[in-house]
Amino acid sequence: MQMNTQSLIRILLADSHALVRAGFEKLIASFPGMIVVGEAGTLTHALELAAREQPDVVLLEPNLDDLDCVEVIPQLLQAARGARILLVTADRDPQTHYRAVQVGAIGVVLKDQSAEVLRKAIEKVNDGEAWLDRSTIASVLTKMARPQTDANPESEKIESLSEREREVIRLIGKGLKNKPIADQLSISEKTVQNHLGSIFSKLGIADRLELIIYAYRHGLADIPT
Repeated sequence: MQMNTQSLIRILLADSHALVRAGFEKLIASFPGMIVVGEAGTLTHALELAAREQPDVVLLEPNLDDLDCVEVIPQLLQAARGARILLVTADRDPQTHYRAVQVGAIGVVLKDQSAEVLRKAIEKVNDGEAWLDRSTIASVLTKMARPQTDANPESEKIESLSEREREVIRLIGKGLKNKPIADQLSISEKTVQNHLGSIFSKLGIADRLELIIYAYRHGLADIPT
C-alpha cells in the first residue's frame, strides 16, 4: 500500500557533507510522522529542491556552500514559502543563533544533542513554535531586547491586552506549549488558541517566535537565566 505523504512532516536536508545528510536521513526515517523529501549539498540544489518540494521544515547547516546563514536563510524562505528553518549546528556561539533567528530561522539545534531533541524540535517548529537551546536562549534574546522608554510606541498596543492575555504571554515566555498553558490557567486549549489569536491581532505580530521576542523586549515575560 502506498504511503500517504500528505500527513507527514516533509523535510529538506541542506548540509555540505554527504555523510551528515545520510545520517540525518536515516535518523529521520526512524521518526514517526516524518519524511525526507530531498537532500542538498549546495545552495543552488537546496533552492531547486525547496522550490519544487515546498518542504514543511528545512534542516540547515550554518555554512552551506561556505556561505553565511544570513545569506542562505532568506533565499530558502523565498523559494519555499511557509517552510520553517531549523539550524543544526555545532557552534554554541549565541551570536550565530541570534543572527539566524534575525533573518528567519525559527529554531536552533546543537549537533551534540540527542535524536529525541531533534525529533521534538522538528515537531515544534513545524507547528510554528520557536525552538532555541535553553543554554543560549537568554543570551540570544538579551541581545534582541531593548530597554523600554517612556515614549514606547508600543505602549498603546500593550495596554490593550487583558490580564488573561498577559498571563498567556508570560507562560509562553517560559517556553510552555498550549496544553500546559491551558492546564496551568484552568482553561481549554481552544481558549488558549483564541487568546493567542487576539494577542497576535492586538500586537500586530505573526507567530509564536515573534511573540516571544516581543514579550522579552517589552517586559511582558522574564528572560530565562
